[in-house]
Amino acid sequence: MKLVSTPRIDFLRTLAAEVVHNYGLGRTIIAIDGADAAGRAAFADDLAAVFREDERHVFRASLRYFQHSRAEQDRLAPDLPDSAERRYRVGYDYSALRRVLVEPFRLGGSTGFVTEEFDPDRDAWIQPTWQSAPADAILIVDGDYINRPELHGLWLYSVLLEGEPGSDPASDPGSELHDRYRAQVRPRDIVSAVVDVADQQLPRRVLTDRC
Repeated sequence: MKLVSTPRIDFLRTLAAEVVHNYGLGRTIIAIDGADAAGRAAFADDLAAVFREDERHVFRASLRYFQHSRAEQDRLAPDLPDSAERRYRVGYDYSALRRVLVEPFRLGGSTGFVTEEFDPDRDAWIQPTWQSAPADAILIVDGDYINRPELHGLWLYSVLLEGEPGSDPASDPGSELHDRYRAQVRPRDIVSAVVDVADQQLPRRVLTDRC
């Protein structure tokens, strides 16, 4: 279904065209990075909708649903209280992400994959819903710290969102960790595209030193 054209949708169409030009065949995994969880997820959802305009097969996932249980976090970091710091260090189950989503998705064929494994709100496992995809398909994953070294090489294309309203230190207790992540990992130097979303309806591409 054709979407109503707006500056945001037109921008996303240009971004999608770049991905298709470079990775139009086979399985493509796109990562959406940024400090504002809601804005990041909305960007990923809208990008998926733009791909679907051309009847492409698109799947959505979030690192939010690939976390360790609280009990496992206690085991991995017994000296750390339940906090943003603990989630930053041991909160995510990257092994499960690779095992049930990324690796089977990349295999292609009829191999099944799961887009959600754990519900952090209920601190409970999610009954798996196994999906399969055609030979040409796109998976869009959003999440905190999604370009960490532990995930290096998983994404064919990645976007870093900057200027998000939710990234203000006064409103986000985890903003200090995002600052640390940016200083240590330097995602600007890794990603395929940097996008300024200070105005959510008028995103713009930011040229970096390596462009």
